[in-house]
Amino acid sequence: MRHPTPADKFIKGLDAALRTVSGAVAQPHRPSPALHSPEPALSQAQRQQAARLMRVNHCGEVCAQALYHGQALTSGNAATVNAMQQAASEEADHLAWCQSRLKELDSHVSYLNPFWYAASFGMGALTGLLGDKINLGFVAATEEEVCKHLDRHLAQLPAEDVKSREILTQMRADEQHHQETALAAGGASFPTPIKSIMQNISALMTRSTYWI
Repeated sequence: MRHPTPADKFIKGLDAALRTVSGAVAQPHRPSPALHSPEPALSQAQRQQAARLMRVNHCGEVCAQALYHGQALTSGNAATVNAMQQAASEEADHLAWCQSRLKELDSHVSYLNPFWYAASFGMGALTGLLGDKINLGFVAATEEEVCKHLDRHLAQLPAEDVKSREILTQMRADEQHHQETALAAGGASFPTPIKSIMQNISALMTRSTYWI
């Protein structure tokens, strides 16, 4: 079996990027946690609120795909690359779940997804070049912020929207696992100022994709 060339990697990465931002996601490896739950009776205002929150979460998963793709591309450690690819596969389930839920809520994914994918890919590729300790530490810090973000959205969802709640609950459990795995693998614990910068970037993404 021949080793992939830089051209192979570029084409594979471009294909993954186009699929992610276009919404042409593959079937998830795991069924949606909300698959067998009945559609709740929501008012128009409740449906709109749920859709906006799920659009933000969908964009978050677009960013996660970009981060892992970027990190895997530039990391020189095969074990780290495999870990990134496994995490990306699990995050792809989240992407499909959120996209399916948005369709059920008669809404759309964020029009800003291409921008946020590119920005996240760049950050992922940069951390991949800085070595495994920083690379894995960035994953852990990102997942920590995602867990806080999901906690806020679980509190903001309409109480009647059980389907969206089941999806976000499983997503949070997965993100927590990714954080713990990254730290156990030797990821650095980022200082508070770095985490604050990451929180501000996350807040900008959240505010923009909530509306667009």
